[in-house]
Amino acid sequence: ADGELVQYHYGLKDLVTILFYIFIAIVLHAVVQEYILDKINRRLHLSKVKHSKFNESGQLVAFHLTSVIWCLYVVVTEGYISNPRSLWENYPHVYLPYQVKFFYLCQLAYWLHALPELYFQKVRKEEIPRQLRCIALYLLHIAGAYLLNLTRLGLILLLLQYLAEFFFHMARLVYFTDENNEKLFNVWAVVFVVTRLFTLTLYILVIGFGLPRVESQALDPERGNFFSFLFNNILFRMSVLLLVCLFQASVMWRFIHFQLRRWREYWNEQSSRKRAAAGTKQQTKPLKRDSGYHENGVVKAENGTSPRTKKLKSP
Repeated sequence: ADGELVQYHYGLKDLVTILFYIFIAIVLHAVVQEYILDKINRRLHLSKVKHSKFNESGQLVAFHLTSVIWCLYVVVTEGYISNPRSLWENYPHVYLPYQVKFFYLCQLAYWLHALPELYFQKVRKEEIPRQLRCIALYLLHIAGAYLLNLTRLGLILLLLQYLAEFFFHMARLVYFTDENNEKLFNVWAVVFVVTRLFTLTLYILVIGFGLPRVESQALDPERGNFFSFLFNNILFRMSVLLLVCLFQASVMWRFIHFQLRRWREYWNEQSSRKRAAAGTKQQTKPLKRDSGYHENGVVKAENGTSPRTKKLKSP
């Protein structure tokens, strides 16, 4: 009917939908690889290690850029940014708008399609554990937000995470094309720190102040209320916030350690280049030149006349 708002819930039929979009993701992955990345790789002539990393970053740049634009459109049109209270008001958010449900199903399909792509792309054995860990973490967080009815909070967190990941992989692509160009890594560093601060602030706002004020605090799995009653306990709430802060601190520590190592390598490289340039200057000696000057390959005397060779008389 006109003006009727249709909303959706998750169920077993989602598995069939996810399976369908896994095949769609595989096809799109092949299109990006064949018509964009392979053509660039032929021009760059990268090594096998850089070739694998270039393909990985190229695929993730396309995915993260699409996801950031799509997720930003969803949170703006649904009013989650203009009204932050909507992140916890009327929890649990059992029924979802179409675009929110569709976004989550496509996200799950993409990260599930990444598993067979490890075989199709012939990823090196050394890289498989790292990529499996990344895929598992994304699936755990996205499926957890979807099944525990924290979809609104999950959308904002995914937007922040994908934004930082987009700049990182974009910086890697630029670095592979020009190894002297590392400016985009500095942009990624700023974006990473800002997104971490926003993520921590969002956790404190929702877990510390939002969910404890939910009207329905009783455990009710049938209505989708799984754990809001736990946040009514101040000890549990503070424990969760402490774990979140420790996790974000560990992420920032690894990031700072990575940046310090990167800057140290950069300055060591610059100092070694300066020492090498100074050594070459000391080794070079001034060459002795003939008196006069050269003009068109002929040595001329100081007065401008070219010296003439004496003719030898025959004995």
